[in-house]
Amino acid sequence: MTKTTLYFLVAMMVLLGISGFLIFAQFNKQINERADKELMYEELQWVNYLEAATFNGSRVVLQMGELLIYPSDKPVTESPQLSTIYGDKVNDKTQIPFRQLNDVVNINGTNYQIVIRKSQEQKLALVTSILTILAIVFIALLIATLIFNWIISKRLWQPFQTSLVKIRNIGLPQVSTIQFEETNTKEFNELNASLNTMVRKIHSDYVTMKEFTEDAAHEMQTPLAVAQTKLELLLQDTSLDATQTETIAQATQALGRLSKLNQSLLLLAKIENQQYEATGTIDLAETTQKYLRLFDEIIKEKQLSVETIFNGNFQVKIHPFLADSLISNLIANAIKYNCKSGKLRISVSDEEYCISNTSELGAIDPQMLFRRFGGGTNARNVSTGLGLAIVKRIADKNNLSVAYRFLDDMHSFCLKKIL
Repeated sequence: MTKTTLYFLVAMMVLLGISGFLIFAQFNKQINERADKELMYEELQWVNYLEAATFNGSRVVLQMGELLIYPSDKPVTESPQLSTIYGDKVNDKTQIPFRQLNDVVNINGTNYQIVIRKSQEQKLALVTSILTILAIVFIALLIATLIFNWIISKRLWQPFQTSLVKIRNIGLPQVSTIQFEETNTKEFNELNASLNTMVRKIHSDYVTMKEFTEDAAHEMQTPLAVAQTKLELLLQDTSLDATQTETIAQATQALGRLSKLNQSLLLLAKIENQQYEATGTIDLAETTQKYLRLFDEIIKEKQLSVETIFNGNFQVKIHPFLADSLISNLIANAIKYNCKSGKLRISVSDEEYCISNTSELGAIDPQMLFRRFGGGTNARNVSTGLGLAIVKRIADKNNLSVAYRFLDDMHSFCLKKIL
């Protein structure tokens, strides 16, 4: 409607301009014709006067105001010449227009030049008034059109805006409560009916996916745990030779990695389905201290030097389990790919959370960094390849941005709040 109104206003401006020009031209023509008739009538009166005044052979010269009559050697003209001329300026701004009659007539054997002027100052004032009125009407019409367009658009498009707000604020856990009401506009009713159908389908798919992840978490972990336990018992059999023991150990390790992979994939699915709703604000600095204590043995084993800089409280509205997963994955990643006797630095402020570590690996391609199974490491045998992908998903779902940089031979991952 706004575009249509703009096109209409452009067309209206052109039409009003043309109409104003035609009105002015016609009005100017009518005034000139009236002035010309008055000049010709006045000339006729002076010709009659000259015929009477020069009847006895005398000559007459008249010059007063806007009249000039004198004998002339010019030939007699067939008809009076009528034109518009401009005289002195008014207030040094506008010249006064005159309608002038110039004619040569023969009176009693003598040619007389007759010049008669008629001021059109009133015409100038009238034209100025008309142009002012036209400008006021045009501006008022333009403003009124814009105001009416805004009022009508706001009223007519209110159902659409209401539906748009609902779509923007929709969330998977609350999707079943969304209902798009009927309106008095056919097109909006069709749109809302389609949206209601779509919402019901989304809710059905969400419930199905949620049930699948819950069932998978329960059904898959049990046989994996049983198989891993059986393999561990089999490793205790003293009758096995070294080759068999190594084979079973490799199978146990692969099964353990499969179990971790299953848990990570289930976690990602639950995060995508928004099954972890934020219940309160958590200070990630406190969570960091907790996991540094839990990873203390591994840190000592790799002889890492840990530097913590807590200059504030990085508080985030997040589910406690997701906060633990976020920090534990970042710290585990920094320890796992750190070099022996390397450095681990954690810096926390009110606005930013950064964890940095040394490594024997070079810079990682940022485009592959947060993809599933695309972390760019060479330790796939002990890693699921999903740690940073989980970090990225948790950050995205909780209004956080995560950035990677490689500076001074240190890999850094920084979290910032998205306002």
